[in-house]
Amino acid sequence: MSAFFYGVSLQWKLDIRSKSLLITCYLVPLLFFAIMGGIFTSIMPDSKNTLIQSMTVMGVSMGALIGLPPSLAETYGRDIKKMYQSNGVPLYFGLVSMVLSAFVHLFLMSVLLFLAAPLFFDANVPENIPLYFGSLAVFIVVSLSLGSVLGLACKNQAKLTMISQIFFLPSIMLSGIMFPVDFLPKVLEIAGKIFPASWGYLFMVDYQFENLWPLLWIFLTAILICVFLIKKMKTE
Repeated sequence: MSAFFYGVSLQWKLDIRSKSLLITCYLVPLLFFAIMGGIFTSIMPDSKNTLIQSMTVMGVSMGALIGLPPSLAETYGRDIKKMYQSNGVPLYFGLVSMVLSAFVHLFLMSVLLFLAAPLFFDANVPENIPLYFGSLAVFIVVSLSLGSVLGLACKNQAKLTMISQIFFLPSIMLSGIMFPVDFLPKVLEIAGKIFPASWGYLFMVDYQFENLWPLLWIFLTAILICVFLIKKMKTE
């Protein structure tokens, strides 16, 4: 157990020095918040009611779907995987340590948004703060599980970048954070429900359990796929 926590701590230190993580988990989400927060509240004053949730969904989705997969692909596509195997380290160790480290970074970024939105854009703070952060934690975990599938399934960095964008852009555009989903054609509205961003946004806004079940299904499906991919690596 001490070795596990040491590994997670080491991964945390490595991630702090990572420029890609700095960009995808902090710089771009906070820059997007600084620019779009003012635009949203100017064009749609009612957006102050859900500005924190909207900006958080964007930041978490970017970190989980664009920031995490390349790190996983680099680890499991190179000699690091062989080093795990030769030293008797379980293959899942790298995945777990990276996901835990990414969770902490995304949660910290979300806290920064939570504190900054009321200060700079007079955004409304969620009424039930413990429930909000609980729903946020669920959304981060589910998003990271999907990002894990992408990182484990695709070893080619060029293809992975394109695939990550294919998942990320619809997640944002069809989730309801940019504009109400009622404005979308019915087909696109249904398509948006495939991604955790849509359900995560709804869950962080009203905390209804009917919005939690789809997130759990996505999470369980992603976990099963990750287990399958890890087992497949052992035979390669």
